[in-house]
Amino acid sequence: MSSDASAGTGYATMRGRNYPTIRQFTVFLENRVGKLLEVIRRFEGSQVRIVALSISDNAECAFVRFLFSHPEQGREILERAGLAIIESDLIGVELPQGSAALADICTALIQAEVNIVQAYPLLVRPRGRASVALMVDNIEIAQETLEGRGFSMITEADLRAGE
Repeated sequence: MSSDASAGTGYATMRGRNYPTIRQFTVFLENRVGKLLEVIRRFEGSQVRIVALSISDNAECAFVRFLFSHPEQGREILERAGLAIIESDLIGVELPQGSAALADICTALIQAEVNIVQAYPLLVRPRGRASVALMVDNIEIAQETLEGRGFSMITEADLRAGE
């Protein structure tokens, strides 16, 4: 199958991608004092900022989910640490002004029959507004639905803004 570059989606792919999602990296850590700090310290001195973090733990291990300002370099740091990594695509959504912003997002997604699997806030405000990262069961429909309702999406390029 050949493709005409002018007829494409306009998204770069692989390492140079400019895809409208943000990448989440999940690592598995032994549930011991100081293990998370060991991982976080690996980013010191690099250009990589942790822009979102979620931790789920049980008695034996913890699942730590990261979003990075520079995902490729973040992945390389995790790989050099010898950590098992799962990479997933999430959508980032800027929260509009108003007290019902999360309810509006949830309402739009439920009406489109899209389930939210994970959700957590971003630690940065890419365009000066609070934002949330969402893992959904259908990224394309979720993005189309939210954009159609006037929500602004956050991309990986937005996570590097303000540097």
